[in-house]
Amino acid sequence: MTRHGRRAAVLASSLLLSVFAQTGVASAAAKRPAPAPAATKKPAAKPPAKPATKPVVKPTPSKAAGPVKEAAPTLANRLAAVRTAKTINYYPSNAGWSAMWTHFDAVKIEADLTKAAALGADTVRVIVFPTAFGYPTPKADYATKLSKFVSIADGEGLSVKLTLFDWWAGYSDAAGSAAWAKAVLAPYANDPRVLSAELQNEFDPTDADAVAWIRKLIPGVRAAVPTMPLTLSVSGTTGQAGLTRIRTALAGTPLDYLDFHFYGNSERALAEIRKAQAAAAPYPIVIGETGLSTATGSEGEQAAYLARVFEAAKVAGIGSVAPWTLSDFSTGAIPANSAVSKIPAQYKFGLYRADGSAKPAAAVVKTYWTGQAITSASVLDLGFEAAAGNSPWRPYLAEDGAAVRARDAARTGTWSVKFSGTNRSDTGLPSVRTAPVTPVQPGQKWHAEAWAKGQNVTGTSEIALSWFDAGDKWLGQASSKPVPAGTSGWTRLTVDTTAPAGAASVQLHLKSGDNKGAVWFDDVTLS
Repeated sequence: MTRHGRRAAVLASSLLLSVFAQTGVASAAAKRPAPAPAATKKPAAKPPAKPATKPVVKPTPSKAAGPVKEAAPTLANRLAAVRTAKTINYYPSNAGWSAMWTHFDAVKIEADLTKAAALGADTVRVIVFPTAFGYPTPKADYATKLSKFVSIADGEGLSVKLTLFDWWAGYSDAAGSAAWAKAVLAPYANDPRVLSAELQNEFDPTDADAVAWIRKLIPGVRAAVPTMPLTLSVSGTTGQAGLTRIRTALAGTPLDYLDFHFYGNSERALAEIRKAQAAAAPYPIVIGETGLSTATGSEGEQAAYLARVFEAAKVAGIGSVAPWTLSDFSTGAIPANSAVSKIPAQYKFGLYRADGSAKPAAAVVKTYWTGQAITSASVLDLGFEAAAGNSPWRPYLAEDGAAVRARDAARTGTWSVKFSGTNRSDTGLPSVRTAPVTPVQPGQKWHAEAWAKGQNVTGTSEIALSWFDAGDKWLGQASSKPVPAGTSGWTRLTVDTTAPAGAASVQLHLKSGDNKGAVWFDDVTLS
């Protein structure tokens, strides 16, 4: 059985699909240029076999069997696949946004999607721009490009999610918009390679013209592709309020699910996701974009960010979380006529660098998508052995004494983290901090430990767990015993405590203040 057939059979058994005579799938239609992840989404700033998500069945025929039979897509099985899709957001590293389509490179795309499939992805999301594809009638050559993209993705075992109307403000032409959308989507109405249609990227539900436009658009698209799930996404800035507004405004013209783009604080991801679920109910939600730019944070922070979001989504019961994006963008890759091209952070959200090398985040995504456990120990650099720039530890009150990665003392391995000659301020002791991968819930028991060694130590050096609520209000902390004054060998510092009422996140701080000597920390545990 082919890889495609294996994937199809798995989904068929999971969804109990009916089998119908093969009718010849409509040829794939016009592709559209993928939209830019708006600045709002990012605060300004194979394995050989892939799990199936496509609603398609291709059983191996027996000798007596007639033609191979294929299940007809239904709204229910497509939506079920959407809700568990392992989706990667995609533009080529050298041709972002509309340039993906105006400079279409099938060889580059195939190589990239091979890489995505090797991470465990089973779906790819691309955005189609009316301005590039031709409006209100899609150009034939762009329709061919989209068809080719769908075929390339299918060859790599990936379904496709289509997003329409990015970089769009033509809300006065609902009829033309409907005609264009139907022309793009109709060839895929019963094509199991395409899972869903997002009618606009990061829709603004506070725009009355946009709301009037989408109310007219939905019925026409629904009639053209009745078994294709329809959705809208909201930006990270619009957030939960946007989901509520969409649900309310479109009560008479309902969608099938809502798409939440999450770029908030990953330490409080569970609380934020649960707010989004409540705001969207009764619609199910997926997290259609999430990530952290390594232009504003370290590569280690990016990996930890995605690990926290994946784990929070799992606890919240959300089965589809889509990283933004596969690769960083090279200089000039984002069209200059887009405001996105002027935002440095937009170039560095990739799981891979622009030269094709993997960042630590790629390993986190593969771990999650291939069903393995993501742990704090595997992501948080708890022994300080990560290469420079790859650690998720962040400074706090560094102006009063910055910690440095040191190799003059280490309990195990080669490196530790060292404070020396520190001060203190009214707001606390200088420290380095990180947060667990496991989401925080009130009443949970937590354990932290670290080994510390001192030389001529004065002041206070300790470890502490600091608690915060969903609004980032500090709720208190639990601290270890301090490192002994003077000079001492490696001493184990521990904290055992329970998350207080209202806790949504916790940070582990390694602290040293008013210290005229030096203190080293190593071999941290957080569970």
